[in-house]
Amino acid sequence: MTDGWTKSSYSSNGGNCIEWAPAQAATTGTVPVRDSKDPNGPTLTFDATAWNTFAAGVKAGDFDA
Repeated sequence: MTDGWTKSSYSSNGGNCIEWAPAQAATTGTVPVRDSKDPNGPTLTFDATAWNTFAAGVKAGDFDA
């Protein structure tokens, strides 16, 4: 983890991934997310409950085509 940001442990596609800042999520209740290819670009911030619901849906295959 560099400067508080970390990539998903599932990232194996050459870096085309998102990063998030778990320490900030733990202290503020919001999850900051950014494009790993553009670390100086914009950051999206999500409510932790909404993010956890989204992540659970991804893991469950709810968004598979």
